[in-house]
Amino acid sequence: MSWAVEEWKEGLSARVLQKIHELESQVDKLKKERQQRQFQLESLEAALQKQKQKVENEKNEAATLKRENQSLMELCDSLEKAKQKMSHDLHVKESQVSIQAGQLNSSKKNIEKLEEELKR
Repeated sequence: MSWAVEEWKEGLSARVLQKIHELESQVDKLKKERQQRQFQLESLEAALQKQKQKVENEKNEAATLKRENQSLMELCDSLEKAKQKMSHDLHVKESQVSIQAGQLNSSKKNIEKLEEELKR
């Protein structure tokens, strides 16, 4: 088949054949360059897709971390309120114990007075 491709060149001058050869070489060179650029383009597109996926994964991870952080903040608030309530309850109970201790001392003194009176 290559002979049919070359057949049209028969009878052309050496100068014209040389120019045709140069043009064919240039076409081959441009085809190779185009293939290389196409490969580079495909590689860059693949890298871009990989980066897009990475960004999407990071966005998802950031959203997950944000939700987790919000949940932890709510838990901390809840624990802080529980701590404050327990602290208040403890203070109230300590006051009650103090009052009852005072009442106990007062009752002991009354008992001692009554015992003194009984002895007399």
